[in-house]
Amino acid sequence: MTRAAGLVRLLAAAAVLTACTAPSPSAPPSPDHAITVAGFDFPESSVLAEIYAQALERAGLPVRRELSLGPREIVLPALQRGLVDLVPEYEGSATAFLGGTPSRDPAATHTALEGLLASRGLRLGTAAPAQDRNTFVVPAELAQRHDLHRLSDLGAIDGTLRLGGPPECPVRPYCLLGLEERYGLAFDAFVPLDAGGPLTLQGLRDGFVEVGLFFTTDPILDTTEFVALADDRGLQPTERVVPIVRDEILDRYGPEVLQVLDEATADLTTSALRAMNATVADGEAVEDVARDYLDGRYGPAAT
Repeated sequence: MTRAAGLVRLLAAAAVLTACTAPSPSAPPSPDHAITVAGFDFPESSVLAEIYAQALERAGLPVRRELSLGPREIVLPALQRGLVDLVPEYEGSATAFLGGTPSRDPAATHTALEGLLASRGLRLGTAAPAQDRNTFVVPAELAQRHDLHRLSDLGAIDGTLRLGGPPECPVRPYCLLGLEERYGLAFDAFVPLDAGGPLTLQGLRDGFVEVGLFFTTDPILDTTEFVALADDRGLQPTERVVPIVRDEILDRYGPEVLQVLDEATADLTTSALRAMNATVADGEAVEDVARDYLDGRYGPAAT
């Protein structure tokens, strides 16, 4: 089976994939032995995947791209099955997805994730300083009217609010499921939109939802249009950016692959990631943003 055929089959079966999917034998490598870099289905992940892809290409390694492949339920099983080789991940969410228990302690979460990956033939790179946690926002007018500053403040008006987010939000421990269990919140409805993207933004602006899931690296947090509610009960774990690569790739090309990846994001900051997201939102191509980052446009950290 070729990788392309395997990806088609995996996408067709996405509805039944779960975190406990066991690794199956790897698909045969493509003739050029390219490293297939995949990303999740939101722009920031595409930027990160493109940064890793271009860094590998600058090191003389062959690369194939599968950007915006899908949610974690598709991408991580594809990685385990050998259909893709490298994914930019977020420590806490990856740990929880694979059955571990992440925390707000970066070192503990990193160690837990390393252990979970080892049995799956996967290797964890060095985490970047940049973090991208889930954050829930409300329109500034609503926040002012009800004196909303923290997620727990929603308890006074829950049952009347609609939450917008990605379709998988209801079963995610750091999305609707976590809001129900950690905060005891009940929403009038959940509206499936996207992961902090244009649909959620438009839903908030048009009043289709009152609470939206975004990320802490989203440029809208630099505006006065919305208020990000503080996670006062510690629902969200550490979420440092980190590459996950298949052991087979390291066997083929050597440990230098990890060194290239680690150096690419060794000084990547949350503010730089937010700035890149803003540039993409303004219409600049992901590949151009990634190239500018590697060339040092987003601060001395990239030099």
